[in-house]
Amino acid sequence: MYYLSKIQDTVRIPPYMFEVPLEEMVIKTLNETYNGRLDKNLGLLVSVNDVEDIGEGKVIMGDGAAYHDVVFNAIFYKPELQEIVKGYVIEISEFGAFVRFGPMDGLVHVSQVTDDYISYDGKRGALIGKESNKVLEEGDNVRARIVAISLKGKTTKETKLGLTMRQVGLGRFEWIEAEKKKASNRKKSSK
Repeated sequence: MYYLSKIQDTVRIPPYMFEVPLEEMVIKTLNETYNGRLDKNLGLLVSVNDVEDIGEGKVIMGDGAAYHDVVFNAIFYKPELQEIVKGYVIEISEFGAFVRFGPMDGLVHVSQVTDDYISYDGKRGALIGKESNKVLEEGDNVRARIVAISLKGKTTKETKLGLTMRQVGLGRFEWIEAEKKKASNRKKSSK
C-alpha cells in the first residue's frame, strides 16, 4: 500500500548549485539521497514530491555548502499482509516465480502457484501444472496475495516477500478470466 508521509531532515546544498532554484535543488538532493531506501516502519521511499518548508541556510566552517532544515512529503510503499497485488513475472526458477509489483519483488513458491502439482521446465523457463496444463512464464501478468513479509536491511535486495496465487481470483490473468467464464457458463446451464 502506498502512503504519504511528512519528514524533517537537513539538506546540504553545495556552492556550485546556489544558482539553481532552491526548492528544485532540495527535491533533487532528497530523491538522490533517499529513493530506494527502506525503513522498517515506513516502507520503501518511492519519491519525494513536495517540500513544505525550507529553513534558512547555515554554513559550517570549512565547508562552503549551505545546510537547510526542511520539511517534505514523501511517498512510501509498504507491503501489507493479505494485500492483493498485480504484477508480472520477472524470473522463473525451480522453486518458484519472482513477481515484480510496484517498486518491490516477491516470490511465489511452486507450492503456492496453483492447487495442481507443478513441474519446472528448464528449457522453456516455465512452471507447468501436471493436470491443468496451466503455464507460468517470464513476462506473464499475475495477481497475487502477500502472505509473508520480512523487511530487513536498507534496500529491497534484503527484503523477502512471500506471495500466493492459490486462491480464487488470483493467478495469471488468463487463468482468472477462464475461471470467470466457467463460472458464468455453470450459472447459465443451471437455469
